[in-house]
Amino acid sequence: MSAAGGSGGLIGLYGGTFDPVHLGHIRTALQLKRELPFEQIRMLPAGRPPHRPPPEANAAQRWYMLTRVTGRDSGLIADDRELRRPGPSYAIDTLTELRSELGEDRPLAWILGMDAFAGFDRWHRWREIPRLAHLVVMTRPGAEPPREGPVADLLAERRGDSPQALLERPGGRVLVWPVEPLDFSATDIRACVRRGKPPRFLVPGVIWAYIQREGLYRSEP
Repeated sequence: MSAAGGSGGLIGLYGGTFDPVHLGHIRTALQLKRELPFEQIRMLPAGRPPHRPPPEANAAQRWYMLTRVTGRDSGLIADDRELRRPGPSYAIDTLTELRSELGEDRPLAWILGMDAFAGFDRWHRWREIPRLAHLVVMTRPGAEPPREGPVADLLAERRGDSPQALLERPGGRVLVWPVEPLDFSATDIRACVRRGKPPRFLVPGVIWAYIQREGLYRSEP
């Protein structure tokens, strides 16, 4: 397993369990790549996610699936550093590693959904994260940002008004960006498989073939 790098433009960092990676992940990442000034988006499967139950598929299986649907041609790059690193997969540790590798001037942006952003103050060493990277907060119709509390204060203080703000400095801005909603999740896909129903149009064919071959998600974890 290995990670790929880039030259000098904006790098997006899109974390998750990817258990399994599905068309919602891919479509969202490609939309952000198309609409925002990303040179590449690195997709980072978590080794030990700190805010959710352990993944059902193991690290090697999730990594294999992710590498089937990413590559330099698409600008979506699989990065396995959180799978290789022991302990909980904290964003602050990933960003600290990347800053040491890429330098202080490379613009980085951590991508997360509005639901995750609403609980951002519960992330490990969360106040340090905006010092290392921008935040790109994906919002869907009906999803409202927090109106009070420390996360609301962070948004009021650091909100950027345009994608160009992500290029003006290495980090520190919060950009709220609308994405096209797809109303399903990896949990829904695993439930389909357990019920014996093929998750057609939810995962790429190569991912569904691998799930069948490996016998993934057939029983309760």
